[in-house]
Formats: sequence, C-alpha cells, structure tokens
Amino acid sequence: MKLADKVALITGGSKGLGKATAILFAQEGAKVVITGRTEKTLQEATEDAKAQGAEIEYLVSDVSKEEDCKSAVEYVVNKHGRIDILFNNAGVLYLGTTHETPTDIWDKTFDINAKGTYMMSKYTVPHMLEQGSGTIVNNSSVLGLKAVPGVAAYNATKGAVTQLTRSMAVEYADKGIKVNAICPGTILTPMVEDLFEKLGDKKAAEEMFTSFHPIGRLGRPEEIAHAVLFLCDENVAFMNGTMLSVDGGWIAK
Repeated sequence: MKLADKVALITGGSKGLGKATAILFAQEGAKVVITGRTEKTLQEATEDAKAQGAEIEYLVSDVSKEEDCKSAVEYVVNKHGRIDILFNNAGVLYLGTTHETPTDIWDKTFDINAKGTYMMSKYTVPHMLEQGSGTIVNNSSVLGLKAVPGVAAYNATKGAVTQLTRSMAVEYADKGIKVNAICPGTILTPMVEDLFEKLGDKKAAEEMFTSFHPIGRLGRPEEIAHAVLFLCDENVAFMNGTMLSVDGGWIAK
C-alpha cells in the first residue's frame, strides 16, 4: 500500500476528481479527510467509498473562507497528528469572455480556484515544515498551460495556480516539502457535464471537447486520481515544481 499510515486532506472531495482520488488514497492505506461546501454530497462520497471498501472522513468547509481553511487544517492535525498530503482540488468554472464575465463571478472563481489553493497551503505548510516533510498537489489544468476562448476567469485562475505551484516548489524544496500540479484535460466529471449543458447542445459540446484530445476520448476521474497518487509517491521525490499533463495529448498539439 503506497500511502500506508499517511494522512491526506483533499478539498472538493465530494465529486469528480476529488472523490476518485480520496477513494484511491484510502484504498492505498491513507487516512483521508475530504472537504466541500455541501454535506449531502460529502455524505454520498463517504458512502460510495465504503461500498468500495474504503473509509474516508468528511468536513463541511468552504475554501473561499479563510477561517474554514484554517479550521479544516486544525481539525486534521488535532485528530490525526499530522498532514502528509494536501490535494488542493476544489474548483469552479463559469462561462464568459473577459468583457462578459460579471465581476462577482470573476471574484468567486479566483476566491475558490486560486485564493482557496493559497489559503489551504498557507495553513498546511507550517505543519509540514514542523514535520520536515510533506507533499502538496495543486489541481491546475491544461488551461493553466494554454487558453481557450470563453472561460476567461477559469483560464486566469489556473494560470495563477500554475505559477503558485512553481513558487511553492522553489520556496520549500530544501525543507522536505515537494509541490507539484496536475494538469488534466477534459475529464467526465459533474463540473464538465454541467459545462456541456450550459453550452446548449450537449452532444455537440462533448464532440468538440473530445476533438481537442488526440487520444480521441475524454478522461476518467480515476485516471487523474492515479496521476495524483504518482505525484505523492515517495519513490518520485525528485519531481518538484512539475505541471503533470494528463490530457490525452492535448498540450502536445
């Protein structure tokens, strides 16, 4: 078991990539705490995990609220004594070109995607420094490396996550903490399915996004979960500050 006796904290853990990663981590021996804003979906995630032979805990917490971030970290440390892995996964996506994006949507996207990643890291890093070890994986995106039109706020936040990841990697590399980012392509998650619905013609939207990926299909949450697990593997401790693309070849085009 690759994560035996490790303690992992995963934001946005009730659905999609977060839930798949939480279940995989638990199956690999980690004590896992997931956070999210909605208790119902968090409960459903723990039930799904149990059905797959995995135990995970949940905590209702909003990464856009600093006190929630601080409290989530303190809860895990107080209960389990440490945090070995932080997966900053929580994120939102809204449609809109730059001039058409309402200011409140711009702020909300940054508060969750970028500021949430910063604040969860801000309160986790001191504990990792005290331990002398830790792994942080940030969820960026292929759109943290390149842009597509119509999702300006999302593009901007994922670019911010990419640069924050690099900053953290060079800040803490000699202190036992490695920081990398996962950069998924289009993955079949509730967020992506909701995006297809909002684009009007769901089938046409799915076909368009599939065409971006040379592999000829969209990704599965479990594929990203295994990539996150790879970034947490102690056998690849020399990997630091990397944007790991798991995108069916999209970024290679």
